[in-house]
Formats: sequence, C-alpha cells, structure tokens
Amino acid sequence: MRIFMTALALIGVLGGTGAVAQDNKVVVELYTSQGCSSCPPADALLAQMVDRNDVIALALHVDYWDYLGWKDSFGSAAFTARQHGYAQAAHAETVYTPQMVIGGAHQVIGSKAMDVMDMVAAQRAIAPRVGLEIARTGSRLTINAQAKSAGPGDMVVQVVRYHPEESVAIKHGENRGKTISYVNIVTSWRVIGRWDGVAPLRLETQVDGNDPVVVIVQNNHFGPILAAAEIR
Repeated sequence: MRIFMTALALIGVLGGTGAVAQDNKVVVELYTSQGCSSCPPADALLAQMVDRNDVIALALHVDYWDYLGWKDSFGSAAFTARQHGYAQAAHAETVYTPQMVIGGAHQVIGSKAMDVMDMVAAQRAIAPRVGLEIARTGSRLTINAQAKSAGPGDMVVQVVRYHPEESVAIKHGENRGKTISYVNIVTSWRVIGRWDGVAPLRLETQVDGNDPVVVIVQNNHFGPILAAAEIR
C-alpha cells in the first residue's frame, strides 16, 4: 500500500436508443496509479468485477506518484482532488493507492478482495432511497430521479465517462518493464446538477462519443451514493 500526504439503479425503458435496466448496483471507485508498485493486484481485482451484475466498477488514476519517474497516462488532478474529498469527509489525514471506495460510504485497501466483497454485500443490503431512470438518444442523455424515502438531503447529480480497457507498457518507475491492462478507466467526472429530493428530478445533458455513460446521484460533500445507472 502506498500512502500520500450504492446504491440503487432502477432503469426503465424510456423509448430512447440505449435505454438500460439495472437493479441495485454498487459503485466501486478504485484510486490507482501506473506508478504504484502496490496497485496491479487491485487493478486485477477491479477487472474481475467489471462483468458482475451488481457492480459499476470505475478506475480513477491519480497523479501524485508521477514524480517517481513515470507519468500516469490516465492520471488526473481532478481524480486526486476527488480522493482528497473522501479523505476529508472521513477525517483521514492521508490518501493512498490502491484504495477502493464502495458506494461512496466505505473505504478499503483496494487489493484486499475479501474486505472489498464484504463491503459490496453490505452496500447491496441497504434499502434504496432514490429511484433513477436514464436513457440516451444519440448524444442526448435524459435523467429522471425520484426520492423513495424522506430526507435524502442535498445531492449532486454526476455524469461519468470511462474507456473500457487499455494496456500500457510502463517503461520507467516502480512498475518499469511491465505491461499492465486497465479497465473502466474514468476519463471525465462532472457534476451536472444539485437536487434536494423534494420534487422529482428531470435533467438532460450532452454525451458525445461512444464510451459508456454512468449517472451517479450522491449525497453532497462526498457522502453515500444513493443511485447509479449505466449505459454501455
């Protein structure tokens, strides 16, 4: 381990191309780096989770190990900032790789498979608080959400795009000489709206390109993920 200073998806067919049905998927965020020697086992574990029907697996590559001699080709300061947001919310003094955040609520070393699976199961057992419907027609994404219980509070609606898979030949740094395959590589993570859950939500946004689309409804300030939906 390297140290440095969900969810309901209830999707109906809305009549648009690419509409999808999912049930109670858990978002798993892996914070990883091509420059981290401890990360390949966690990258491999995430790859095993990609085809599970109860998980949305996402790899967020951070940039704070770039100084070790290899610049992560997927690394982003925005993903480093997101990880720091979770750390602050948990009153943690450090961030590290590999780390998995399960359902926005549980944090664990990303290579500890049993702990990860236990946390996914625990998150699956939580009663859903938000119903979510998404549909894509061309480059337009339609989002509908409705609170299923009282008081979900201040929420953010986020649209995530990811590249399904890519192999990287690493020539320098701690993993030099290795070719590592990465899956569900997040390329963008943007907040498109806020919602208090009092009235039903309807949003539309532009989604260009062919990469999969994930919509996440999360308690603001890095709280639990209340709903997640995916169109591949």
